[in-house]
Amino acid sequence: MILLDVMMPGMDGFEVCRRLKQEEGTRLIPIIFITALNDRRSRIRGIEAGGDDFLTKPFDHLELSARVKSLVRQKRLNEDLDHAEQVLFSIARTIESRDPNTGDHCDRLVDWGKAFGEYLGLSRPDIRDLMWGAYLHDIGKVGVPDRVLLKRGPLTAEEWVIMKQHVIIGEQICKPLRTMRGVIPIIRHHHERWDGSGYPDGLIGPEIPLLAQVFQTIDIYDALTSERPYKNAYPPEQALAIMAEETAKGWRNPKLIETFSQFIRSTLSCTNYPTVQNGQIAVTKASAVG
Repeated sequence: MILLDVMMPGMDGFEVCRRLKQEEGTRLIPIIFITALNDRRSRIRGIEAGGDDFLTKPFDHLELSARVKSLVRQKRLNEDLDHAEQVLFSIARTIESRDPNTGDHCDRLVDWGKAFGEYLGLSRPDIRDLMWGAYLHDIGKVGVPDRVLLKRGPLTAEEWVIMKQHVIIGEQICKPLRTMRGVIPIIRHHHERWDGSGYPDGLIGPEIPLLAQVFQTIDIYDALTSERPYKNAYPPEQALAIMAEETAKGWRNPKLIETFSQFIRSTLSCTNYPTVQNGQIAVTKASAVG
């Protein structure tokens, strides 16, 4: 854990804390601010920066020791959760490797989720959930037999019933982890349709969670613009046209699809297959879609 002063030359403690909490490798390290500042505003700034506790100088050594022990115990619990998350991601990777046709589909969805989420002005936790959803949305396919999952031709009605269960299985796998609370709606509802003809719950319009709608949009676009054994990769404008046709059928949120089309046309060259390098895309801020 880290005992951190606030008033330091150069970068102050609030900024140090903020940067540590933004990095995946250091976000779980508990941070206690120890400072002469004791006003309410400073405490609020410390909380907003991600600090776990706040002690004012001069401090009581016994109190500091007790708080350190408490936070270290909490850190161990958080690390257990982190390990559980990594197990889920490993399972998801294994599932992706079962189907050689999808390539780096999940990695691309991570990049799309970050870029489009920022374009929509979504919160940092929502963007994180989109990125996690990229890896975990199909984790329930671990319960789908290979004869169904890897079938080359069209699925029979019976096989479709089996395939549709993957969203329920995925929800059940991730539900015990509280850190997955924001990802579960993506896992369960990324096959719903705006007119209620999707699955598993037949949700209609705004009943479909927003993050599930956003994720479904990037998932469909990436599938259309990627090469598969049964089709060539569609160029971006053709992919957007297909998505517009599906929207006219009532399958998609018209406002969201319009915003996504603007995102693609304003940020990517439409002459080649769009790629994202290390998740970095120049984006223009837009208002979030309701």
